[in-house]
Amino acid sequence: MLLMRATSRKESSVTSFCSQTAVARHSPTSSVQRQEDPERTEPVRRHHKPGKPSRGSQRLRAPPVREKERRPAGDMTADVAVSLSVLAVIVTLSEAARRLLIRALADRGLAVYAVELVSTFQLCCCTHELKLLSEVGGIEPRLALTFTYLMAVVHTLTFSGAIGNPSGVLEHAYHARVSHLCALWRIACQFAAARVARATVPVIWGLGMSGLHLKHKLLGFHCVSPIHAPLLKAAAVELACAFAVQTVITHARDVEEKYRVHAVATVITTVVYAGGGVTGAVFNPALAFSTQFPCSGNSFLDYCLVYWLGPLLGMMSSVLLFDKLIPRLLRKSAEPLHCPLETKKRN
Repeated sequence: MLLMRATSRKESSVTSFCSQTAVARHSPTSSVQRQEDPERTEPVRRHHKPGKPSRGSQRLRAPPVREKERRPAGDMTADVAVSLSVLAVIVTLSEAARRLLIRALADRGLAVYAVELVSTFQLCCCTHELKLLSEVGGIEPRLALTFTYLMAVVHTLTFSGAIGNPSGVLEHAYHARVSHLCALWRIACQFAAARVARATVPVIWGLGMSGLHLKHKLLGFHCVSPIHAPLLKAAAVELACAFAVQTVITHARDVEEKYRVHAVATVITTVVYAGGGVTGAVFNPALAFSTQFPCSGNSFLDYCLVYWLGPLLGMMSSVLLFDKLIPRLLRKSAEPLHCPLETKKRN
């Protein structure tokens, strides 16, 4: 009897040992596998491609965390709605101020300067808001170009004879449309309005009417230079933008207003699309003084070279090309050819 019990205990112990060994072979945490794993996985490590993780690492590794999450569509829609409301308020108040100043200063001859001051202020404030939507708000490029086109149409319809661009004023002075003294006063009004707009826009953003405004306020209203090219290339881009816009404005003066407005807005949107990634495509010295000069990344002289000298040379190139060079070439081509008379042979 005792012999049978001992034999059964021995068989049960052997059975339990075999079952433990079998379980250990299939268990991922067993010591047997830890001893066998280096030998089995070593060839896999040698032939494993660095770009593709193994199955085990995919199971154990946590899902990657995205560095920059996309903003919810609802927040972006709310920011766009608030910015459009701000643009509408700026244009409405500027239009009211223009009409009031025209009536009050018409007899004194100062209405033209008041209109220039208010219109340039409107242009700079609206551009500040659109720039914030594009750079900080991260709206789609198509939507940003649509807003650029619409605001160009609005500015052209509401400026009431104002130019809003020092390069355009110099072009008017060159063609004797305005006196030199009037041109200097207009340019002074434009830069003064640009400086006032630069100081006014942070006050509007500080009200925190949208999440975008609050975010920009927390960043200290900081902006970075939009120049993403060497200075000479950036100046050439601004030159080309100013040349294209000035050419269209010059040749569209005799066109009806309902067509001229859209032609100018179209070329402005086109040059913004083409040169916006290099310099921001400002092509306006006063506007650049308000929107680009406060940004960090370049010196004051760099900004002067790109945003002042570039547009000025672009305007001058357009004027010289279509006022001097092309008419001279046309006159030469229209001159009749004088063939020398054949001389009679002497007998």
